Amino acid sequence: MMSGMVENKKVILAFSGGLDTTFCVVYLKEKGYDVVTATINTGGFDEKTLAEIEEKAKKLGSIRHYNVDAEEKIYSQIIQYLIKLNGLYENDYPIMCADRYVIAQEILAIAEKENCKAVAHGSTSIGNDQVRFDSAFLTLKNDVEIICPIKELNITRDDEIEYLKERGLDIDVKSKKYSINHNIFGTTVSGSEIDDNKEPDFTAYNLTVIDKNLTTDSFEYLNIDFEKGIPVSLNNKKMNGLQILKQLNKIVGRYGYGSRIYIGDCIIGIKGRIMFEAPGLFVLLKAHRKLEQITLTKEQQNFNKYVSQYWADLVYSGMYYEPLVRNLEIYSNSVQEKVTGGVKVKVILNKIEVIEIFSPNSLIRDDIATYAQKSSWTSQEADGFIKFHSLPQVLSNLPRK
Repeated sequence: MMSGMVENKKVILAFSGGLDTTFCVVYLKEKGYDVVTATINTGGFDEKTLAEIEEKAKKLGSIRHYNVDAEEKIYSQIIQYLIKLNGLYENDYPIMCADRYVIAQEILAIAEKENCKAVAHGSTSIGNDQVRFDSAFLTLKNDVEIICPIKELNITRDDEIEYLKERGLDIDVKSKKYSINHNIFGTTVSGSEIDDNKEPDFTAYNLTVIDKNLTTDSFEYLNIDFEKGIPVSLNNKKMNGLQILKQLNKIVGRYGYGSRIYIGDCIIGIKGRIMFEAPGLFVLLKAHRKLEQITLTKEQQNFNKYVSQYWADLVYSGMYYEPLVRNLEIYSNSVQEKVTGGVKVKVILNKIEVIEIFSPNSLIRDDIATYAQKSSWTSQEADGFIKFHSLPQVLSNLPRK
């Protein structure tokens, strides 16, 4: 870590432009490093913001800056499997933190291009991201040197501000009520009342703010088509999955749907509480789950629950490169072969409902039976089935001789 200096004194820093990574640039320069900054856009920055971040990095002393668009890579590597596997961590959280693995991949790619042996990031020793970043770096390049100034110095944000002020840097230290992270999954929010186990106020919400023009009678229909478990069109318009997700975030978010307050188990053994917004993902997950219900057998659906749990737990917990993750994704590709069809969703204030489902692979067969209406078997055949179906419990309840 920090104690072992690299030979070429160059480091690639994952740079967001916030206080932590601003401190890292200045501190690493003082330690003799040539700092190359890289902003990996995972969906949280527009072009204007990216330009501002690059300008800031250069003013701080970065010898070179990279802007990398990683949205498509995140969708293809992670989100498509999240949808296929209904992959909610602890059945609640849609692993919105998984973009860290792609950030690590891009940082290492830049390090190779720059012929650099060291990488750096602004994580602390408190959260989960230190595990995700470092495990990814070590797995993909096990001889890489990882430098985490804030973690190693064990300093606070106030300490960082004071350090930068002493060096004449004009740092915006306006107090922010919430810490908000944006990416293509949605937004995560922490701090203030959320940390105190209380309800956040309206300023915490970004994607799920109800449009003032909507009323209690307002509604909207969405038609989503899936092919082999992934969305391919929205309202009869062909789009890629990333485009569909972005559109759904806007459409459904304006109805106020898609936010949750989540309490869960962190990698490091403590409990964490956040509010998050993922309207588009929740629509896709609900529509996909309903489509599975008419195209997959009961046994497939039951087994999928275990696969979903294992995959989400591994990805959340810094184990994205565990071979089992790839095995489970291969399984998902197989089981999703018949999950093709259309889903019609009704959106109303703070709620969505799946109202129609169609699939050429539907296991609902009107020529064989219609539930509670007609069947292709006789009453005698039904009686025989009931007799054998009930036999184990009948035997277990017979009086003993």
